[in-house]
Amino acid sequence: LEAAETARRTAEAQVRNAEIETERLTITAPFAGVLDEDTAELGALLQPGSSCATVTALDPIRLVGAVPETEVDKIRTGAAATGKLVSGHEIKGQVSFVARISDPVTRTFRVEAEAPNADGAVRAGQSVDIRIAGPARDGHLVPQSALTLDDSGRLGLRWVDADSRARFAPIEVIRDTPDGIWVSGLPDSARVIVVGQEFVSDGTPVEVHRREPPQ
Repeated sequence: LEAAETARRTAEAQVRNAEIETERLTITAPFAGVLDEDTAELGALLQPGSSCATVTALDPIRLVGAVPETEVDKIRTGAAATGKLVSGHEIKGQVSFVARISDPVTRTFRVEAEAPNADGAVRAGQSVDIRIAGPARDGHLVPQSALTLDDSGRLGLRWVDADSRARFAPIEVIRDTPDGIWVSGLPDSARVIVVGQEFVSDGTPVEVHRREPPQ
């Protein structure tokens, strides 16, 4: 009787295991995504733990970049981020992660931003140029050719004060663009010398001829 009871319990356990395995006949992913790669064919015998398909979640999509240590302190989680693809398509999101440890080889810090991608327009693995909004700063857009150095080697611009005399202002380059460079360090309103700045020094009287902005 004891042997028969043991055999009955063993059979019941096998039935329960079979029922559990039957519930696993339909394979579902733990998240919504798209089927990127189907490695199993209909009727194929799969061993437990073997791969049957690759599902990719593209919404939201993660934009990943590397930031040098000179700029990483300016980036905050939640800051607005814009990704521009090689095709020119832009996608907007927010910074979701800023690494606390640098890459031992490049000495850069990993930064991630998440952006909505409901239509799947952005594919995984595409190259992207990420622009991240930093703290707001006032600046002036000037031509790069207007930059000059003073006697001590400081980078700056020559500008004209209210008495029509040349002055030197050391500047900091905020960002370089195709239309010129954004700089800080000038007065709020400044007449910048863009031609002939190398031929004047502080206090030199000048006659101003305004250059019309490009159309």
